[in-house]
Amino acid sequence: MLVSEEGLGDLRVLVTGGSRGLGEATARRFAAAGATVLTASRSAPPEDLPATFIPADLATEHGVAELGRRVLDSVGGVDVLVDNAGAASAPAPTLTRSDESWRADLEMNLLSAVRLDRALVPGMVERGSGVVVHVSSIASRLPQRTEASYAAAKAALNTYSRELATEVGEHGVRVVCVLPGFVATEGAVAHLRRIADRQGVGVDEVQQQIVDHLNVPMGRPGDPEDVAEMIAFLASSRAKWLTGAEFRVDGGIIPVV
Repeated sequence: MLVSEEGLGDLRVLVTGGSRGLGEATARRFAAAGATVLTASRSAPPEDLPATFIPADLATEHGVAELGRRVLDSVGGVDVLVDNAGAASAPAPTLTRSDESWRADLEMNLLSAVRLDRALVPGMVERGSGVVVHVSSIASRLPQRTEASYAAAKAALNTYSRELATEVGEHGVRVVCVLPGFVATEGAVAHLRRIADRQGVGVDEVQQQIVDHLNVPMGRPGDPEDVAEMIAFLASSRAKWLTGAEFRVDGGIIPVV
């Protein structure tokens, strides 16, 4: 299907965490379809990204409120909200993980989405249409050792996403959750490079170690564009009866439908 046939061209789209990785790929995908795209993050995106950048710290209540205000002032609201911003605190054994790290992961991976939805979804409800895409993680279904707080926050995001869908569905607003697997983003590759340097091996070898550990049926990590394509589909009219559901983009890691 041609991008001009997707019905994305007239949409106003906000992508949080849009300066790199999945967020950048998603912003580029919507822009290629003709949408008006805004991105928000702490760091600036590449200069060639065809989107309006709004600096924002989504880890704080004030930062999210300010972003919501600026979006409303600039474009009057959004038709598609991609809550992609997220981060994991440092790995730590579960029983010794600090309250501070638990709070940090909940603030960034759950409450940032809750707060931004609170600011922008009422406009969708009033207009009678809109799509909210929460970018979660397969960690919510397959938690790894030393990452309990991140996995728990993403699991909470899944549950919140499902409940919000039931609340706003009658007003024409859809809410879906995307669960990426091991994706070779810039940040992931940089992390692999640090591990490779410590082990004295190549990045490809470390990447294969992770693929083997996760038993990825496709035998390779995903590309950011793989996830962006799913998000674009879910935001399009082709997905008009999809809401309250989770969609894994993981190369088959989790062996369930």
